[in-house]
Amino acid sequence: MSTDKRKKPIRDAEAFLDDLLGGPMTFGGLLHSLRLCEEASQIDFADKLGISRSQLCDIEKGRKLVSPKKAIEYARILKNSEILFVQTALQDQLNQVCKPYVVKLEKKRAA
Repeated sequence: MSTDKRKKPIRDAEAFLDDLLGGPMTFGGLLHSLRLCEEASQIDFADKLGISRSQLCDIEKGRKLVSPKKAIEYARILKNSEILFVQTALQDQLNQVCKPYVVKLEKKRAA
């Protein structure tokens, strides 16, 4: 029997991020994290997205929600996952109405 206490159980990445961020990922939190990784100011990041600094601030703080169309546009500009951006934006919208549902997207297969 092993008594090595250095080994820690592997945690789900989503649960880890929830703990790290103080709650589930939001679209605003996603943009905020990407902005900080780029070490960009709100003004520079907003210019990159084609919006005003106040709009970016409202999105980051959760005061303004983003449509799936805008989420795709931002994902393309930031060269990031469209599925992640749309899924997170839709989850924010759903959370405003009711919380017991989770949005999970997958890419549509070609017919």
